[in-house]
Amino acid sequence: MKSGLNLWLKEIAPGNELRKWFSHDPEKWEEFRKCYLKELELKEEYVQKLIEKAKETDLALLYAAKNEDFNNATVLKEYLESRLKRQ
Repeated sequence: MKSGLNLWLKEIAPGNELRKWFSHDPEKWEEFRKCYLKELELKEEYVQKLIEKAKETDLALLYAAKNEDFNNATVLKEYLESRLKRQ
């Protein structure tokens, strides 16, 4: 049986300092979102890999947070969608 998970880019995750500071606190969400978007701008190689994959198939973004709305996958999804629209 072939797994549907075939690409793990741990480098695209928020940096340790940002992740620890945020600690999934909804009150810090907007600041976390802004900071993570800035980090994503510096991770072009990894972002591009995901964009190319998204052109081929649907992506499943995994995250380890209890809150479905306030997590890094939400920001990454938003960022990837905006990049795909520009192409």
